[in-house]
Amino acid sequence: MSDGGATARLFVAVDLPAEVRRALTAWARLAARGARSSEPAASAPLRVLDAELLHVTICFLGERPLQEVDSIAQELAACERASAHVSLGAPLWLPPRHPRALAVELHDDDGALAETHAQVTRKLQPGEPRRHRFRPHVTVARMRHGDAPRERSLPPTPAHTFAPSELVLYRSWLSPQGASYEALSAFALG
Repeated sequence: MSDGGATARLFVAVDLPAEVRRALTAWARLAARGARSSEPAASAPLRVLDAELLHVTICFLGERPLQEVDSIAQELAACERASAHVSLGAPLWLPPRHPRALAVELHDDDGALAETHAQVTRKLQPGEPRRHRFRPHVTVARMRHGDAPRERSLPPTPAHTFAPSELVLYRSWLSPQGASYEALSAFALG
């Protein structure tokens, strides 16, 4: 039976430990309250993401034919996956000029996330020019276009250092309520 040209929206990410996801979600809720302190609650610009959605995107693959999923997983399995040592950094409004997301930067202490990004990109997007420098971060809240808070001061981010344990191939499902993610394959780091 044919898949009729069906596609899947795919990305590769590393997951965060549960305690880091919980701390970031709590911080994002606090930041959202501060960002809307001068606005009525009904017009709150930030929508905090659920803890289980938090991850570090290594490579966004976009819409790909379903029949490619197995070969993409095989390519990921062939990547060297060093263990990374990561710490949470400062908050970020992304993109900086017209923000649509609140994120927390990650300090890639040993460069392992950047190396994983480079390997995955070379394997899964050969020949495609790099548009942006890899900037590891975790998106914790989203906002509608044009809803960026006027006051951009934020509370300090939580202090956490951790070692991500898996590289995951995800399928993203978009809906009016936000995205949901389905793990298709996972590979140990280190």
